[in-house]
Amino acid sequence: MKSGKLIVLTGPSGVGKGTLVRSLLNRHPELCLSVSVTTRTPREGEIEGKHYYFVSRSRFEQMVEADELAEWAEFAGNLYGTPYFALTQGIGEGKWVILEIELEGARQIRNKFPEALRLFILPPSWEELERRLRSRGQDSESAIARRLLRAKEEIEAAGEFDFQVVNDDLEFALKKLEAILNLVDISGN
Repeated sequence: MKSGKLIVLTGPSGVGKGTLVRSLLNRHPELCLSVSVTTRTPREGEIEGKHYYFVSRSRFEQMVEADELAEWAEFAGNLYGTPYFALTQGIGEGKWVILEIELEGARQIRNKFPEALRLFILPPSWEELERRLRSRGQDSESAIARRLLRAKEEIEAAGEFDFQVVNDDLEFALKKLEAILNLVDISGN
């Protein structure tokens, strides 16, 4: 059996992490996505257990107390975390598990899973990142302001990651990610 691997993908909100991850999963069935737990309200079209596990703040706090989360953080007023079972089960089955999380969580994972491959997605420019956040039409002005403030801190930390990829052109960024994954032999060959 091939050995499993953890791939941590991080970048500021609005940089296109989700789109890149969905594209990778469509092209590479050997990859699987770790589903996070969150206290935020589901967005239109999000499915429980596929996009997130949606829980109350009190349930999330119980999970933290019981040490059920490999990482967790508060972001834009909501709590997000990764259940240990989502990682250990997939890795134990020989899968390459993608964990799409924010900076604070990625730092926690680095300490608990130092062998993880860590990728940081960058926007092509600050102006483009702001445009993308506003064009989603999903957040209030105050939430956008919080996301932009946090994005500055996150971008400054890009050097902490094994590889950085600028998401200017989706197909080009996707090919760069595939090339990086091929460097660590995703095919098992």
